[in-house]
Amino acid sequence: MNHSNPANLALIACPGGEIFADKVVVHLKKGYRRSFDNLIAELGKHYELESHTAARQVNFINDVCSPPHKIQGNAAEYRSPHIKIPTLFTFFPNGEIKAEILESIRGKDIYIVQDVENRYPVLFNSGETKKALTVNDHLLTIFVTVDAAREAGAESITLVLPVYPYSRQHKKKGREGITAGRVAKILESLGVTRIITLDIHSREINNAFDKMRLENLHASYQIIRELSRIPGIFDDELVVVSPDTGAVDRNKFYASTLKKPLALLYKERDYSKVSNNAIDNNISEIKLLGDVHGKTVFIADDMLGTGGTLLKAMKFLKEQGAKKVICAISLPLFTGDAIRYFDEAYQKGLFHRIIGTNAIYHEDLLWREWYISVNITKLFAQTITRLHQGLPVSSLLDNRSIIVKLFEKSADKA
Repeated sequence: MNHSNPANLALIACPGGEIFADKVVVHLKKGYRRSFDNLIAELGKHYELESHTAARQVNFINDVCSPPHKIQGNAAEYRSPHIKIPTLFTFFPNGEIKAEILESIRGKDIYIVQDVENRYPVLFNSGETKKALTVNDHLLTIFVTVDAAREAGAESITLVLPVYPYSRQHKKKGREGITAGRVAKILESLGVTRIITLDIHSREINNAFDKMRLENLHASYQIIRELSRIPGIFDDELVVVSPDTGAVDRNKFYASTLKKPLALLYKERDYSKVSNNAIDNNISEIKLLGDVHGKTVFIADDMLGTGGTLLKAMKFLKEQGAKKVICAISLPLFTGDAIRYFDEAYQKGLFHRIIGTNAIYHEDLLWREWYISVNITKLFAQTITRLHQGLPVSSLLDNRSIIVKLFEKSADKA
């Protein structure tokens, strides 16, 4: 496998995932540039070659090994790879969607990027049409794009889905479907060989895969990095609080890694009610196991929808004497009027900051004083590179040691 030239790697961006994909491509190109420079330095040192001579030799091998044998650029310099494949998406008047790949991808490993929770208008028909899509529209766009890639002769198809669609429909309580698993079956039947996602809502979904692989990434390092940059965080007594029993493992990871105490919020719900928004939800009572009085509270959760559960939790923690509340959310959906409710809660002093990833595109959040955006596209780019090169990704999935070093280093500076 050639680590300095991604000859058989190609990326297709669905309309909803265009912004995320462009950032991933930037990191991919930077990564391959570093690999190229490191290789040139090593070859020059080992074989006593001038850098331009070593570069010429590497480019020669890359040109010989890279289909379709097109020689481009200066042979003695680094040549930036062509990764993103131009694709035309058509939105027809009756609502149908078509994907047309505009250059050959035969024999390539294709990575299709889609943000199924992007609720902003996206471009179709060569930029002439703008449409705001639902999750179902984004999912159908995935289907037609995967089908187009398969028909075009792709060697393998990997989906890059920062948010796995229908992930909250992962278990059966009555006469209902397990739609998260059904989505996996459909994607597998279309020819998808792997899915890369972030903090999937339930690991049970992996059981629905027969041959398809799931790479479930975590943004813990990126979140801790931003947490350590909050002024005064090391001056306060910090306690990690799990917002419910389902998030215990996640918050236990943070507590043990940061060497901080762990507390738990227990919520009783009235399941005869449906949570419609941040105010009208089904939580009837909250109880605290642990002590937060006079302390800074750090809460981590995988997903924020309407935000009602978190708002009630933050209000309860402040009533229990918490000095400051900081939340970390891997998948900040902020559906409905959630942003407005959090604006009001921030004005009331119910929380200090919310750290969220850019797994979901949100223009409205970026200029909020209370919101800190974490860029995870480098994490996805590193994962794509390692998978394409046949390298292990275990160090990206379990980064506890890196987090400890980061936090200790930041604490020393503080």
